[in-house]
Amino acid sequence: MNITFEYDGVKASERLEELIIKKLNKIESKFDFIVQARVFLRTQTTSSPLSGKICKIQLSVPGPQLFAESNSKSFEMSVQEAIADLERQLSKKKEKMKAH
Repeated sequence: MNITFEYDGVKASERLEELIIKKLNKIESKFDFIVQARVFLRTQTTSSPLSGKICKIQLSVPGPQLFAESNSKSFEMSVQEAIADLERQLSKKKEKMKAH
């Protein structure tokens, strides 16, 4: 799987990239039909201290692309929430693929 990172208003972080790569490789081992992942990280000024770090992940798979977005107080939490959302979507997609 090819993983691309894009940053908007955020300094590139090797530690964060390693965390994301580790989590994406883990779900790729369960769902081998993932072709590519695009990860977007950006900060947004908000009035709430519990948000502002946004992680968007787009997966290229057979059929329509899968997409998840999360907005939390840290990138680690945003990544975790987005990955969990994608795992649910991938499970549903895998079930549909088995049915055909």
